[in-house]
Amino acid sequence: MRKMKKKNWNLIIGCILGGSMLLLAIVGQFWTPYDPTQMNAVLKNQAPTLAHIMGTDNFGRDIFSRIMSGAWTTCFVAICTVLIGAAAGTVVGAVTGYFGGVVDHVVMRINDVLLSFPSVLLALVLVSLLGPGKNNIILALGILFIPSFARIVRSEFIRIRQMDFVWSARIMGAGSFRIMFVHILPNTLVSMLTAAAIGFNNAVLAEASMSYLGLGVQPPETSLGRMLFEAQTYLFNAPWYALFPGLTIVCIVLGFSLISEGLRAMGD
Repeated sequence: MRKMKKKNWNLIIGCILGGSMLLLAIVGQFWTPYDPTQMNAVLKNQAPTLAHIMGTDNFGRDIFSRIMSGAWTTCFVAICTVLIGAAAGTVVGAVTGYFGGVVDHVVMRINDVLLSFPSVLLALVLVSLLGPGKNNIILALGILFIPSFARIVRSEFIRIRQMDFVWSARIMGAGSFRIMFVHILPNTLVSMLTAAAIGFNNAVLAEASMSYLGLGVQPPETSLGRMLFEAQTYLFNAPWYALFPGLTIVCIVLGFSLISEGLRAMGD
């Protein structure tokens, strides 16, 4: 009971922290204190003040406004990535886990090969081939997230397909696809949400890494990784330039890590 209570606190704190970051990103789409792209040479590298609570960058742009805008870009990439990976991975995992056989063996061996390589490294290769940009990052990461979701769904289908309620549905004449997506799939929800939270974290870090390397979001669009790239020259002269975008990434990742821990405890 004590362990479950602790895990529930993880879920509560994670929802508050992760939800706050998402809310900040959503609000940034409709309102920011200043125009995130507006430059002002007079305010160049200004330390945090009441007027600019997180200071300004090397072009005099308000960092808080840019974080609000950049957080949305980063979160949008992560959300789209998870949706693509989860949708395709669910279909692959459901078919292989339910039917098994040769298809399952071949697909899972391909899965194993893809999972043996670091996803960020493969994403860098794909984005290098496709070219930099937000849409290409989403496509590359979405494809690379399919194997992890497929493996999770497959294991859940293998576990559930022999349960009594599935046999009852077969006896009553339910078709295979109805059993798969009406009877079995809803029972994988907790595992899928846990995987989605972890995938969201991985996508945030991957997008930030690629944008930092110059292969992700391109100017004038803002992202947290791009802000870190721009701030690296000013770590000593204007440390707040890198500090606040970095803390925003940490808060997003920590929040969704706690959510995944809480969801995992609910499934135990």
